[in-house]
Amino acid sequence: MDISSISSEVVLADAAAWIARLQRSDRTRATEAAFHEWLKDPAHAEAFARVSDLWEIIPGAAQLRGSTLRTRKVRLAGRALAAAVIAAVIAVGATMYLARSQEYRTAIGQQQVVTLADETRVALNTDSRLTVNYSSRERRVMLDRGEALFEVTKNSRRAFIVQAGDTEVRAIGTKFDVRRRDGRVIVVLLEGKVEITSAPQLLSKPVRVATLTPGERLTFGTGDGVAAVDRPNVDAALAWRRGEVMLDDTPLSEAVAEMNRYARVPVALGDPALESLRVSGVFESQSVLEFAQSIAALHHLQIERQENALILTRTPTRR
Repeated sequence: MDISSISSEVVLADAAAWIARLQRSDRTRATEAAFHEWLKDPAHAEAFARVSDLWEIIPGAAQLRGSTLRTRKVRLAGRALAAAVIAAVIAVGATMYLARSQEYRTAIGQQQVVTLADETRVALNTDSRLTVNYSSRERRVMLDRGEALFEVTKNSRRAFIVQAGDTEVRAIGTKFDVRRRDGRVIVVLLEGKVEITSAPQLLSKPVRVATLTPGERLTFGTGDGVAAVDRPNVDAALAWRRGEVMLDDTPLSEAVAEMNRYARVPVALGDPALESLRVSGVFESQSVLEFAQSIAALHHLQIERQENALILTRTPTRR
C-alpha cells in the first residue's frame, strides 16, 4: 500500500471517528467547534461526505429492496444492515484514530491553540513541538521542545501524561503549563493536581519527584538533579498567553534570552559586563526591537543593527 492510500484511509478513519463523536447525546460546543475547524480542509470535507453517505446510501438500498418485496421485514433487515455497516466503519475509524500519532508545532514567534480528540485544549507557545499518542489505556503527549499550556478533560480511566525528556507530568483533569528548554523542565500548576516523575534510562522504574498543588512551580534538570518547588507570580509565568513578557528585576542576560524565544532577529550583548544589568517591565513578545530600544534608553546603551542580530553595546565615552 502506498503512502497516498494510507493517508486516504487515515482521513476516512478520522471522518468516521467524527461521526461517532457527533452522534453522542452529550456532545459539546467545543466538539462542534473542533469539528468545523477540522472540516475546513477540503480533503477532510470530502472524506466526511463519503462516510456520511453510508447513512443515506445503505438505507436507500434497503428502501429499494423493500419496495420490490413489499415486506416490512426486509426493510427492517436493511436498516439493521446499515446500522451494522456504519458501526463497523466507526469502530475501525475510532481505533485508527486512537492508534496513530499527531504532531503539532509552531514556528519562532508563532502561537497556536489545538483541541485534541478528548476535547483537551493545548496552547503552544513559540518554537514548540509536541506529539500526541492516545490509546485505550492512556493519553500521552511528548513535548519535544518549547512550551505548552494544557487544559485537560477529566477521564479517571485514562491518565493524561505529558513527557518532556525523562520527566513525566501525570494528571487526570487539570490545567498546567510545561516548558522544556536548555535541559530544564518547568511545570506551573494552575488547577487540580499533578504528579511529576523522572525515569532516566538507567532506571527501570520512574521515581516520583514531586506532587504539585495549584500555584506551585517545579523546576527540574538544573544539572544537580534536584527539583526546586516554589510559588511564582503565575500572571508573569503565563504572560505569553497575552503576547507579553513580564520581567521583575531580571538579569539582562535572562531577559534577552526570554525575548529571543520570539525573535527572528535576536538581541545580543556586545559586552559580557552588561549581563548583570537588571530589567523590570512588561514587553510585547513580538516587539523585540522595542525591547532593545527600551533597554538602550534605560541603561544608556546603543544598538548596532546587523543583518542577523541587534547588538547592545555601551555608548562610547567622549573625550
